[in-house]
Formats: sequence, C-alpha cells, structure tokens
Amino acid sequence: MAKREPKTADELLDAVGPAFGKLRRSSLLEVENPISQKDLSRTLVLRVVLEAEREAEPAAEQGAAQGEADERSDAGEITVGAVAQHLGVDPSVASRMVSDCISAGYLVRAASQRDGRRTVLHLSPEGRELMARFGRHQRSAFECITADWTERDRLEFARLMLKYVDSQDALRHRPPVKDAVR
Repeated sequence: MAKREPKTADELLDAVGPAFGKLRRSSLLEVENPISQKDLSRTLVLRVVLEAEREAEPAAEQGAAQGEADERSDAGEITVGAVAQHLGVDPSVASRMVSDCISAGYLVRAASQRDGRRTVLHLSPEGRELMARFGRHQRSAFECITADWTERDRLEFARLMLKYVDSQDALRHRPPVKDAVR
C-alpha cells in the first residue's frame, strides 16, 4: 500500500499528532535487547525520578561552591504526587505505578532529608541499569529506523526533536496563566 505524502503545510502539520502516537509504539521494535511492555511503562516513572535527580545536581553543586544550602524545598526530591503531576495522571494511578517499580526493584522509598515526614523516591542501581539499557534500546531503534537516511537528515531530525522536547518542557515549567475572564 503506497503512502500518501501530505501535499500542503496544513496536511503536514495535521499528520504530526498521529505520528507522535506511532513513535511511542515504535519503542517496542525488536532491536537488540528489546524492552518488555511492562518495563516500557516503568520507564515513564523512572524517567521522572532520574530527571529530577539530574536537575538537582547542578543546583547542589552551585550551592556547595558558594557555601550555601539549596533553598528549594523539594530540589531533587520526587514524591508520588510529583510523579502524578509530571505524568498527568491521578495520584492513585501514580501510586500504583510507583509501587510496581518498587516491587520490581527499580525504585526505593526514603525519608526526605528536608522534611522527614515526606517520603521521596530514588532510583535503585537496578533502576539506573534499566534506564541505561532503555537508552541503548532507543538509540538502536533510532538507528534501525533511520538506517536509509543520510547522516545529515538523521542529525537534523535529532536536533529538531530535541528542540521540540525542550520547547515542550519550557511550556510545562512556565508560570500559571491567570484567567482574565471569570
């Protein structure tokens, strides 16, 4: 069956949404060391925790260099509620997802160093290994999918994809917009 290429700018832009849906499913391609469907879902939670840890590292290093403690109360500390917020799911759904990751040995719960009443999440060594394996799997899938592309096209697509994701993150971190109409 021949694919119909979008002819107009509107057709091309309308095709982007469905294409993103296909991207997630292509993560399961049978390339080297395939990731199970269950572990693919777990990587959603693990990615949130990993990114929070990475974002906290520069702030902690800068504060230590200046002899100051990081004033952000939750810098690098991820709770189940934060996972729910990042994934856009109900807290009860996030709780089940986190519990599954803990049962699988990918996450550990710990008391917050800032507020001992709070429980925070950290990647276990097994969780870090799964994320490293998932990264290798994603790279293999990308290389397999784009094998017949020119090097220039591959790098340009990668650059634009990263730019898109950065723009998406900027939207998520923007200050709330107050409603003008009430």
